[in-house]
Amino acid sequence: MSQVSVVHTWQLPESAIVAVRKLLDEAFDGDFGAEDWEHTLGGVHALVRDGDELIGHGAVVQRRLLHAGRALRAGYVEGVAVRADRRRQGVGGVVMAALEDVVRGAYDIGALSASEDALEFYAARGWQRWRGRTFALTPVGTERTEEEDDGVFVLPVVPLDLTGDLTCDWRDGDLW
Repeated sequence: MSQVSVVHTWQLPESAIVAVRKLLDEAFDGDFGAEDWEHTLGGVHALVRDGDELIGHGAVVQRRLLHAGRALRAGYVEGVAVRADRRRQGVGGVVMAALEDVVRGAYDIGALSASEDALEFYAARGWQRWRGRTFALTPVGTERTEEEDDGVFVLPVVPLDLTGDLTCDWRDGDLW
């Protein structure tokens, strides 16, 4: 069966970084740009291997989310991918279980922006769809991100009002 390792970006050898980038490029059909890659780095990675082959990946990076007058330390999930020939075999669940352990151990909240294809996957794992409005802090102030309202999922570690407003910190590229 598959082996999972959990390591920080700085601990990844160059060969692993190359393999992760290749997996993400293939899994996202070439639609995983430089900013998406940048969002995936600087945190904790869950790598699933079958022998020497990388077959699954996900990362948790720290972000700040604002909710109910609080700045929450958020473990934001990025770069979740499973090699095409290994999908629907539990590899994604192994990746997410490792990342969820990191979130529960180190953060106030887990968060992610789910693709339409992954909504049921995250919901089945206990991630909850944010039902309130979403916003982003930007260089010109707080801006509404209505297009993200239906795709933001959270894994609460502290009590939250899932119908309240949720604001993410600024970054280049996709804000959520």
